[in-house]
Amino acid sequence: MQWPNRDRIDAAARPGIVDPLNIPGAFRKRLAAERRRARPPSRLFHVVDSESFLLKIMDRRNFLSTSISATSIALAGASAATAQSPAESPKAAPEYYDLRRYQLVSGPGTKLTDRYFSGAFIPALNRLGIGPVGAFSIYFGPDTPAYYLLLASTKLETLVNADLAVAKDPAFLKEAQPFWDAPGGAPPYSRIESTLLRAFEGYPKLTVPPAAAKQEKRIYHLRTYVSPTNMDHVRKVEMFHHGEFDIFAKAGAAGVFYADALIGPRLPSLTYMLSFPDLEALEAGWAKFSADPDWKKLSADPRFNLNPPTVSNVSSLVLRPLPYSQV
Repeated sequence: MQWPNRDRIDAAARPGIVDPLNIPGAFRKRLAAERRRARPPSRLFHVVDSESFLLKIMDRRNFLSTSISATSIALAGASAATAQSPAESPKAAPEYYDLRRYQLVSGPGTKLTDRYFSGAFIPALNRLGIGPVGAFSIYFGPDTPAYYLLLASTKLETLVNADLAVAKDPAFLKEAQPFWDAPGGAPPYSRIESTLLRAFEGYPKLTVPPAAAKQEKRIYHLRTYVSPTNMDHVRKVEMFHHGEFDIFAKAGAAGVFYADALIGPRLPSLTYMLSFPDLEALEAGWAKFSADPDWKKLSADPRFNLNPPTVSNVSSLVLRPLPYSQV
């Protein structure tokens, strides 16, 4: 089965973060072909610690205002869009997400991180009202070992102050001590990368797949689209609101979240996450998506079928939930 050709978008994509040597069959061939015609990434990830993260929010309030309005602008032109996820409400305020990547150090640090996430950090976040919290390892992708955390909250201030708040939680400090106070010569991680996101107004709430509540087997496809200009980003967000949510659902791809990046290393960009039972279902879902007549019509719309395209770079990761993940 072939990895789908997402018309003009993936033709300009660089899903180079996935290692094709570890992927069987058509998936490997598709990724290898896309790498050969890929563009280099425009920027590199950088570390965002808690205090600098907060300072950026204060220093870049004008950018935040502009980015937050991107989905609103897109929706203004999307009056013909159909209803989306059954879980969404037209009046629901969009959530905020903190998507973190923990670059781990091979060895005992991985188990130490597992104990920290499951016994200290995630419970403390839940006590702050942050949740559900997704926790994932990389199934296919580079630079392993690495974990991803997805923090969801309706309150921006609570989310961006989470690290400062848990530091005042006695129960957290007791459980977190081995991780927080690890020897400087043997830290459990080498860096933490963080991106602040705001949910699309057309998909305002994180949707936990039914398989997660039942602890059934599942994988996740995490994708980030970087646009060459702010207007191209707005057009791509509008495209989602004109039918992509429904097309994904028809293809069997369960949407977890769709969101604008407000602060992060690669802007302007959007990130979304899909859930599938397994890799075979992922490949089949993308094949159905690319063959859907509604997708063909939407992708051919002159508003979105531009040259150069509205997306200049695509990052693609396949993730597995960790045993304690709430997503």
